[in-house]
Amino acid sequence: MKKMFEITEGDFKNSNYNDEPYLDNWPMLYILENGKQAYIGESNHVRTRMSQHAMNKEKQIFNKVHFIYSKMFNQSVTFDYESKLIQYIVADELFQVTNKNSGIADKQYFNKVKYDEKFEVLWRKLQAKKLVKHSLEEIENSDLFKYSPYKELNDCQRKAVEEILAKVREKSVNRVVVNGMPGSGKTIVAVYLMKYLSDCEEYADKKIGFVVPQTSLRKTMKAIFKSIYGLSPSQILSPSDVTKKKYDIVLVDEAHRLHQYKNISYMGTFKKNCEKIGLTTEADELDWIIKQSECTVLFYDSMQVVGPSGIDFERFDKKMEDAFQKRMIAYYTLSTQMRVQGGNDYIDFIKNALNGQCEKKYVSNTYDFKMYNDFTAFEKDMYQKENAEGLARMVAGYAWPWISKKDNTLKDITIQNVSRMWNHCTEGWVHTPEAIDEVGCIHSIQGYDLNYAYVILGDDIGYDKEKKEIIVRPDNYFDKNGKRTASYEELLEYIKNVYYVLMTRGIKGTYLYVCDEALREYLSEYIEMV
Repeated sequence: MKKMFEITEGDFKNSNYNDEPYLDNWPMLYILENGKQAYIGESNHVRTRMSQHAMNKEKQIFNKVHFIYSKMFNQSVTFDYESKLIQYIVADELFQVTNKNSGIADKQYFNKVKYDEKFEVLWRKLQAKKLVKHSLEEIENSDLFKYSPYKELNDCQRKAVEEILAKVREKSVNRVVVNGMPGSGKTIVAVYLMKYLSDCEEYADKKIGFVVPQTSLRKTMKAIFKSIYGLSPSQILSPSDVTKKKYDIVLVDEAHRLHQYKNISYMGTFKKNCEKIGLTTEADELDWIIKQSECTVLFYDSMQVVGPSGIDFERFDKKMEDAFQKRMIAYYTLSTQMRVQGGNDYIDFIKNALNGQCEKKYVSNTYDFKMYNDFTAFEKDMYQKENAEGLARMVAGYAWPWISKKDNTLKDITIQNVSRMWNHCTEGWVHTPEAIDEVGCIHSIQGYDLNYAYVILGDDIGYDKEKKEIIVRPDNYFDKNGKRTASYEELLEYIKNVYYVLMTRGIKGTYLYVCDEALREYLSEYIEMV
């Protein structure tokens, strides 16, 4: 085991390396570094590669090189491990990685599963050499790893990226729409594109912005951009920021969270922003972005619109299908489930469940999905999952008033004699120390991943046995902005969308506690009970 990987150090600055024969003719990996920055590469002739790097101005900042050799390496493995090392070392944050992200993709090859397992051995060896600091498990739970522009793209994502870049280059479109369900990798593709464009010399003089509508996620994305070589937190924008100047390209993540002049708390600011760029309040934040950018790339999921202020499908589609703009729009769909290990089958089941259209019991060998009768057991299991794997959180629909907002000694939610508070904040709530003891609402969790989601379906949603359909109870829904001006049918759609979002956060599993007896009885026919 010890000899599976050999890591030797060379003096890159003075071109002083050892005489091992594998340096001249063997597939290998290497890490160039100067204590702060690193560059990761692979080559069949690393000694020759070092000579080439030594003549490259960008590489002259490095003084050390670490060669990684294994007799089991072949070129498929070193290509794969190079991508893996870039992803994990970026998220480890000991070094700022200077690699560009072009060409990173998920590649299959003979015995890949075996080599995936061996990568952990290499990582532990790198830890022993003090070239990395965190475990793979810690890194995989970090937002920087999940939203890294160095993620390996699947075929669907890679194809979308290549075609979007081609359209942007030839200036044949001024609007690009990327549709995708939760977990299909919309944010991954958006961040990948941002990094790629930022690294390209042809876009060096272009103004490129990355809009994140949710305040909760914006802070997280700023921290991520701060850690990525070639990106800057100043590139992360709120919709309001876009009204301050014109942009060549604007990428909009979670575009379904853009707002109209309706049921929002900042109507004065909204109106001023409209006036600033010559629009009336009939316009929305999507109009701001389209008006202020030459090319707009929008990542959108109509099923994640959770209130009247959002840009619903009809409104969004009408703007995109403007008769004079048809030739200027390109559409892409990300259809492969990347987050939820239950895959598209699980997503389809959730859609059917929330529409009262379940046909068969959900069974999976890859995904944990259960429903609890006992809330104490539900809570206990969450704490056990948190201790074992981290990122287990309890979330709920907005079926309880937020009384702790004014008095933090009070509890908001009491179920079966167990009391908990709503999230004490929305910005970055998932990663706060208090989060494990609180319940997250839609505004604190949308856009984030969890390992395990513990979802409470409150009395805002129920089931009508006679009509055999899902119902909602407006009196039990306490998101004032979410229901003001909404008809019953609209509220039914919003509340179902809220639970759709909550029930698609968990990577490894989702567990439910259902307050409404009739809904619990209906779902128990199709979901395993605990």
